[in-house]
Amino acid sequence: MGLRQAHEALSGKVAVVVGGCAGHMGRGATLGLVREGVRVIACDNDREGLAAITGEVEALGGRISAHYADVADEASLDAFWDAVASETGRVDILVHVAGLVERGLFETSTRALHARDIRMNYDYIVQSCHRALPLLRASGESGSIVNFTTIEAHRGAASFAVYAGAKAATTNFSRALAVELGADMIRVNCLASDTSPARASNAALAPEDFERLARLGPEALAKAIEFYVPQKRAPSVEAVIDGMLFLVSDMAQAITGQTLHVDGGTSASWGFLDWPGGDGFMPAPLGGTLALLNR
Repeated sequence: MGLRQAHEALSGKVAVVVGGCAGHMGRGATLGLVREGVRVIACDNDREGLAAITGEVEALGGRISAHYADVADEASLDAFWDAVASETGRVDILVHVAGLVERGLFETSTRALHARDIRMNYDYIVQSCHRALPLLRASGESGSIVNFTTIEAHRGAASFAVYAGAKAATTNFSRALAVELGADMIRVNCLASDTSPARASNAALAPEDFERLARLGPEALAKAIEFYVPQKRAPSVEAVIDGMLFLVSDMAQAITGQTLHVDGGTSASWGFLDWPGGDGFMPAPLGGTLALLNR
């Protein structure tokens, strides 16, 4: 199937986007689907985003039903799915964007924080998928679920331990569910980004981290991205959303149980950084970088 045919096939489908009214990624996912002619039912806990997204969609000539829902609350998420079921008899696409990340050492964390990280990055997705399955089956056609995860689900992310574990759980849950639903042609995939302008990623850093970066200036952060990301720049929101659109389209009709890394190559490098001082790509700095650090 050609690219144009795959995108044309999205027109008229119904998508649910959980966390799809605010933030760079959530709003981007909704608007990306709308531009392809998809009818969107979205929820978010950001009331300002809820108020703005309808006008943005209507300006594109699209259709959206936006609801307040807090995925941290089981009853709130169930109420959203009750509304979805009453509005439409089917769902073709389900996208989970909502998530939460905060940097902190496991030793100084609390059980309440553990429960929050697990709920926000794994448990709500299980609940949402369970509610969505009857509607995905009701479409009578192939369906697609895309769960936004992270590179941290695939590496030992110190200071993000419970978050990384929850995202890893989502990744393997998605893989297992893909096998279970394979014969029904309901595909389940993950999209894993890394450094991005996403609101949740920015909120992960502590205030002192931002203060140090601000003192150094934007050039320093750009330089850090250059030796961390092989493509020398962080993926844009548009690049991540293009990956999502690929996964929900018929271009990916035989792709299920997989994770698409839209990260500029950081998952491929697995710790090999392009160190300054002439050291090049290595897992640890050599003489050139050490000389710069110790001068």
